[in-house]
Amino acid sequence: MVEKLDLNTPEYAQLEERIQQNQLLVQELNTQVHDAAAVRELVSQITGRPVDESTEIRLPFYTDCGVRIHLGKRVFIKSNCMFTDLGTITLEDDALIGPNVTLATVNHRRNPAERRHLDLAPIVIKRRAWVGANATITPGVTIGENAIVAAGAVVTKDVAANTIVGGIPARVIGRI
Repeated sequence: MVEKLDLNTPEYAQLEERIQQNQLLVQELNTQVHDAAAVRELVSQITGRPVDESTEIRLPFYTDCGVRIHLGKRVFIKSNCMFTDLGTITLEDDALIGPNVTLATVNHRRNPAERRHLDLAPIVIKRRAWVGANATITPGVTIGENAIVAAGAVVTKDVAANTIVGGIPARVIGRI
């Protein structure tokens, strides 16, 4: 489901205000030394909900909005990931996210006159799925349970449970 977000609306203004607040927290997160508990506390402030003590996030970690990220238990996020979460990102229990992964829930419109307006669609990473290093997941994609996204893949369509995908654009290269 794609949500339309136009630039000159009250909804956009509210999100822009939240984004500005979030950027201060992200800067604090990434420019100071923190133990694992402090990282979870700052990410809890960024998301607006508690991050379970079983979840581990390696820094740096980047997000634009923050409050539209939902993290399960035993989630592992490696360093230098970018979560563009205006369209909502959900990582279910035991999800693994490799280094330099981009989860992008935002698209700009094709029409040049509307290019700064946004189309938002959620990303869901199901239980025990693994997204490899340098992969990109595009808006509206669900990665199924136990699925593996190979390093460097660009995923533009849903990935079935127990499937391995790789390439640009990603295609099925194996089954679990």
